[in-house]
This record gives sequence, structure tokens and C-alpha cells, in this order.
Amino acid sequence: MAQRGIREYDAKRMLANYLKDNLPEIAFEFKGVLVTPETDWDVLVKENPWLTTEKLVAKPDQLFGKRGKHGLVLVNASLDEVKAWIGERMNKDVTIGQVTNELNCFLVEPCVPHEKEYYLAMTTEREGDKIFISAHGGVDIEEVWDTVNEVFIPILAKENIEEKIAQAIPEEIEDKEAVTRLVKALYDFFVDYHFTYLEFNPFVLEGNKFFPLDAVARLDDTAQFECVEKWGDLTFPTPFGRKSTPEEAYVKQLDAKSGSSMKLTVLNPKGRIWTMVAGGGASVVYTDTISDLGGAQELGNYGEYSGNPTTDETYEYAKTLLDLMTREKDPQGRPKVLIIGGGIANFTDVAKTFDGIVKALEDYTEKLKAVNAKIFVRRGGPNYEKGLAKIKDAGERLGLSIEVYGPEAHMTRVVKLALEEQAA
Repeated sequence: MAQRGIREYDAKRMLANYLKDNLPEIAFEFKGVLVTPETDWDVLVKENPWLTTEKLVAKPDQLFGKRGKHGLVLVNASLDEVKAWIGERMNKDVTIGQVTNELNCFLVEPCVPHEKEYYLAMTTEREGDKIFISAHGGVDIEEVWDTVNEVFIPILAKENIEEKIAQAIPEEIEDKEAVTRLVKALYDFFVDYHFTYLEFNPFVLEGNKFFPLDAVARLDDTAQFECVEKWGDLTFPTPFGRKSTPEEAYVKQLDAKSGSSMKLTVLNPKGRIWTMVAGGGASVVYTDTISDLGGAQELGNYGEYSGNPTTDETYEYAKTLLDLMTREKDPQGRPKVLIIGGGIANFTDVAKTFDGIVKALEDYTEKLKAVNAKIFVRRGGPNYEKGLAKIKDAGERLGLSIEVYGPEAHMTRVVKLALEEQAA
């Protein structure tokens, strides 16, 4: 499971769609727009006329918290005030804690006057899910954490959830029945949409109207194949303080133009262990195993390719990785290690994708030899025998050190072999 943060805008957008169908007695009409450097204000106002008739709230929407404490929330403002406020901050650097980055995405919503505000958070852990609720929402929730009640829902014991929630509703909350129904619906949303963390701090419930004033959300991105329709037009923004490398940007372009999936995050450009893994689930298994075996600090990248990419797409992805891996030798003269892996594919043509990988190996043969590269391959699925034969032949023909394994070898076994080589 790879937890990835999403924008507050997207969390609220998805929630509004869910509650409309699953808890119609609670009204949540989400009004919100994102403002970026490319935004045309005239077009935005024309498409969202409420911007000119309501008092507004504006804040950055870039995966960092404590925006109020850093003076990055504008409240009860007119459209002209919002435009001026955002204009003063757009494309400007700001430091949050020890992280500095540029502001380039703002969320604008209607301002909601209110008296009482509450706190709600949900998180998933190995043994189950936890729900946290308090009658004291706001920016200083940590300072009043003793007011937070907790509900634990074991992973294999999903009965009586609403009863457990009802028992945890704080005494200070007046309409306990309505809040119980709301929290249960929000938990169902949390589970159904594969969130790993979801927080509303604060949220307001006035009569039958629900207002999540602030939201923090992370999704399990390995569920994307299952939730693509539910999530809608969703992108995972780069975490605040981390700028995309040219290679990450290039792979993102490949991904956007393809019906397949290609992802790349550069963790350590000087790393000795690199992976080219087919499948989101497999990428998590490989990365976790590398970390468990002590290779986390040496890991150069995280990513995956899946969805039956073409030979050309696989080639472009593979050569991007090989270029990163071979730019410089290890200072201690140790070999670089590349793990080309995956589970047992359902419909990806292994031979076709391996044609692209072989082509990239041919292009980078001399550079791979220069860093004393050791390559370990493990794959199964349609035409895997043909694909493995091709890459084994390429190793012999090109004079590269390539060990090839089929589905008879466990994925984690191949990682262990590779890391033993890496330690040599």
C-alpha cells in the first residue's frame, strides 16, 4: 500500500458525490475552485458566479497543514480581496517548518459563519481502522487531545460500527444521533474509496447541513484500478517541498499519453539499488522487502509500469531508469544493482514489454558496464518464457551480468539475492 496525499479540493469533491447518494438527509453542497498560475479569473467567475455573491475563504492547497498559524488563510473576503491576496502569494516561496517551496495552487470556497466546530479523523493500521472525534475542533487540537474519543474497528470485525461510534460521541455534542449517522457515513466513504487517512478539522453540522471546513486526505494509490470512476479526475500532487525531477516529469508525460500506467519517484539519485517493477502492488512488495533487508538508504527510485504498455512505452521508461542509474559510479567501487521484477501478470504481454527493456539495455550497455551493473529479473504471466529467454540472451550477447528467474522464484527471494550482490 502506497499512501499518497490528495488536495483538499479533491477530498471534498469526492465526499460531496458520495453523501449525495448515500446520506441524502445530510446536505453537503461543495462549492470550491482551484486557482493556479494558469487560471483565467474571468472564465472562473463566469463558470462559478457564486464567487461574486458570497464572502470567501482562500488558502493554499498543497499538502501541508497549519496554514492558519502561518498566516495563509484569508477569511470572510470579497472576490477582489481574494484575487489580490492570492496574487501577492502566487509563485512565491514560503517556509513551513524546515521545508521551503513555492505556492502555486489555492483553494477558494464560500465562508461559513458558525459557532460550534468539531474534530474528526480516520486512519487505517495493520490491525484495523481508528476513528477519532472531539467536540473541540480547530488548529490547536493537539493541545486538547485528551478530549478526543477513539473508536477501534478491527479489520475482520466490522459489525456494530454505528453503535461503537454512538458510544464515542462526546457529551458536548448536542445532536448525537445526527452526528453518529454522519460519522458512520464518513467512515463508509473512508473504506469504500480506499483512504488511508482522512481528517476534517474542523467540521460543522448545523441542522442537516454539513460543512467540512478543512480536510486532509491520503489514498491507497494501489486501489486506483478499482476506484478510477469513484475518484474521478484525480491527480496526486507532488508533496510540498519536493520538486519533480526532469525524469519524473518525463515519465508523468508518458503516463498521461498512455492507456497504461507509468510512475516514477526518484528517491536517491546516487543510490545503488534501482527497480523496474511491473504492477502497483508488486512495486510495494519489492520496495518494502528492500527496506526490510536494510537497503532503504541505497534505494534509488520507487515506481511501476503496468496495464500492458507498448514496447515503445516500456523502452522510454526503461531508458529513463538506466540513464539515472548509470550517471555516476559508486564512490567505493561497488556494483550498481537493477531489479527488473513483477508478479504474475494477468494480461500484460511480458515478451512485448521485455522487447522494450532489451532495446534500452542495448543502448546503455557500455554505461551499465562502467558502473559494474548486476541485473536480476523475475517475471511471470503471458509469454513470460519468451520474454525471459530474450533478456537472458541479451545478457549473454551484450556481456552484461543478468540473472533470470520465472514465477517459480518468489519475489522476495530475488530481492534477497540482489541485495547480497549489492553488499559484495
